Amino acid sequence: MENNQQKTAMTERLAGMVLAGFQAIPLSLRRTLFKGAFRLFYHFVPRQRLIALHNLRRAFPEKSEEEIVKIAQGVYRNMGIVAAEFFDIPRLTHENIGGLIETDGLENIERALAKGKGILLFGSHFGNWEMEAVAAALLIKPLVVIYRPLDNALLERLVFRVRSSGGNIPLPKEHAMRTMLRTLQKNGILGILIDQNVDWYEGVFVDYFGRPACTTDGLALLALHTEAPVLPAYMVRLPDGRYRLVVGEEIEIIRTGDRNADVPANTQRFTKVIEKAVRRYPDQWLWVHQRWKTQLCQNQRKE
Repeated sequence: MENNQQKTAMTERLAGMVLAGFQAIPLSLRRTLFKGAFRLFYHFVPRQRLIALHNLRRAFPEKSEEEIVKIAQGVYRNMGIVAAEFFDIPRLTHENIGGLIETDGLENIERALAKGKGILLFGSHFGNWEMEAVAAALLIKPLVVIYRPLDNALLERLVFRVRSSGGNIPLPKEHAMRTMLRTLQKNGILGILIDQNVDWYEGVFVDYFGRPACTTDGLALLALHTEAPVLPAYMVRLPDGRYRLVVGEEIEIIRTGDRNADVPANTQRFTKVIEKAVRRYPDQWLWVHQRWKTQLCQNQRKE
């Protein structure tokens, strides 16, 4: 027990040193360094680049190869900026956040909270999704953010430290249901990203850019069970380097009484909202992810 405590304390200290070390580098220089590093990844680490190019060609068959390559390069640039800005997230406060982030749709949050059933706030790996959660905590109220812990202990402590700044509570998704329900009962906000591929037994297939994409069914199940309002949110990077946090209107939930039909129907509604934002700003979504990895035929064979 004592060894574990010492190891945890050491990891915490190392995470603090890493954070302080990167914060000591001016942000402008840090952005340049990370964008350069991700540019090298684009050219010399082909696997993710090929995944991104393949996904983009399938999603935008009408675009030329030149346009596809430009978007893919923009994706890597965006990842570099997200990585560079990650270390400054704990420095965001109520006093300085207005200079970096403008908002659109916060009144939708106020209306939803007035119902007293909590909020299911969903988004995707879009824009600066790490900063988005902390911005929401400072501009609205702290969230309980569902996430998958990282395997590396040092990175996990670093990420946890940054994500919990602003008052957010990162909640590992395994065995999280009781805490999630309690949060909604207290009129709290759950933050959930729903744009990653899942195995066939963890989700449902819905259309995403014209292809069946296996998508978590957890959000739809929670919405049907709790009747908590479901709202979309994303934070887009503006041309001047600032951001706009956009909170959409509450999404009407389909309730026919047939859960087997209602879950995929609502999940499709949520996914279409994400697709609309990604189509508008394609270089700000994480195309390097194997979003369509789980195939429909595999699901059918298992059933």
